[in-house]
Amino acid sequence: MFVDYVKVYVKGGDGGNGMVAYRREKYVPKGGPAGGDGGNGADVVFEVDEGLRTLMDFRYQRHFKADRGEHGMSKSMHGKNAQPMIVKVPPGTVVRDVATNEKIADLTINGQRAVIAKGGRGGRGNTRFATPANPAPEIAENGEPGQERDVILELKVLADVGLVGFPSVGKSTLLSVVSAAKPKIAEYHFTTIVPNLGVVETEDGRSFVMADLPGLIEGAHQGVGLGHQFLRHIERTRVIVHVIDMSAMEGRDPYADFVTINEELRQYNLRLTERPQVIVANKMDIPGSEENLEKFKEQLEEELPIFPISAVTRQGLRDLLFKIADLLETTPEFPLEDQEDEETHILYKHEAQELPFEISRDDDGAFVISGPQIEKMFKMTNFTRDESIRRFSRQMRGLGVDEALRERGAKNGDIVRLLEFEFEFIE
Repeated sequence: MFVDYVKVYVKGGDGGNGMVAYRREKYVPKGGPAGGDGGNGADVVFEVDEGLRTLMDFRYQRHFKADRGEHGMSKSMHGKNAQPMIVKVPPGTVVRDVATNEKIADLTINGQRAVIAKGGRGGRGNTRFATPANPAPEIAENGEPGQERDVILELKVLADVGLVGFPSVGKSTLLSVVSAAKPKIAEYHFTTIVPNLGVVETEDGRSFVMADLPGLIEGAHQGVGLGHQFLRHIERTRVIVHVIDMSAMEGRDPYADFVTINEELRQYNLRLTERPQVIVANKMDIPGSEENLEKFKEQLEEELPIFPISAVTRQGLRDLLFKIADLLETTPEFPLEDQEDEETHILYKHEAQELPFEISRDDDGAFVISGPQIEKMFKMTNFTRDESIRRFSRQMRGLGVDEALRERGAKNGDIVRLLEFEFEFIE
């Protein structure tokens, strides 16, 4: 099964908890704090493995949760950092954030890595909180939560040349005779339901990768047929080879086919029209094809190279492959997006600062505090220590939570919720 689009959940490892400990050696009076810091959590890292061809593995494992860091120890010993979680992906994988649609990584080269979810830092031990006013603190932080997000993995196959055209025009047959690929070939439409790749070598020793893509029909860019599912694979190709059935055996007009397919490419992504295109007039061994070719040339308004071939008899293949190899030598790679603009132009936008917290009311009248900043502070607080609780209370007061609750009408004894924690509001 060929899988080229999948949604997965990734979570970086939480940091290890800091420790509250004291020196207790003999002959060392008032030894002071000796709690170590926790180790950093593991990152979730995607790495390209050229041995993979599809995203099939992600159909069976959709959750990736990295290890947390080791907790801090006594004698001021730090916990060990967790090792990154390496997830293998095939070359040509684009990773996007589901919530923002932001492109996180475009992984194309074998061994290339990208951090998809960062691990949290380790919590500080009580050694870090010692001050002249409080030389023996009973405060230690829990580890910072690791980053978590849902991501879309989209595979865009890495091929130099893409074969496009209506179903049953001979794309699979052409690929099978110019390379060692063995695509499925039969006398019905949509025989090819997944992209097939083959390495083609010319007589003068040049080689390139050719992709046979499922047949396109009118409306493909809107999801008609199999088009929308596989049009993405044309985006990385440098040369488009447009295969046309010049025998018109299916009752379609060859020039109308040419116009329809090009319009679908343009509607899907206007930049596809920038790629050099070679027209392959296939099935020239069938009677009537010569007349149709002459009519096609008269109707064609653009100056495009046309190669009459027969994939079955191998007529005209040598010149076609030479022309494709020549075009590849002079055609640069096309970025998926305007990457140069992203690197050279920085757009500064005024964005409202994210509020540290929000206050809402539950059905039972309780006040609910939420927000990334205050929730992170809560998760990093060790509630088994009174001094840590008092520190968290001071932090909330510093953020203005008390004042905001009073403005919302909170009174003495009202219930306030933060995540799974409940406490009373006291004036």
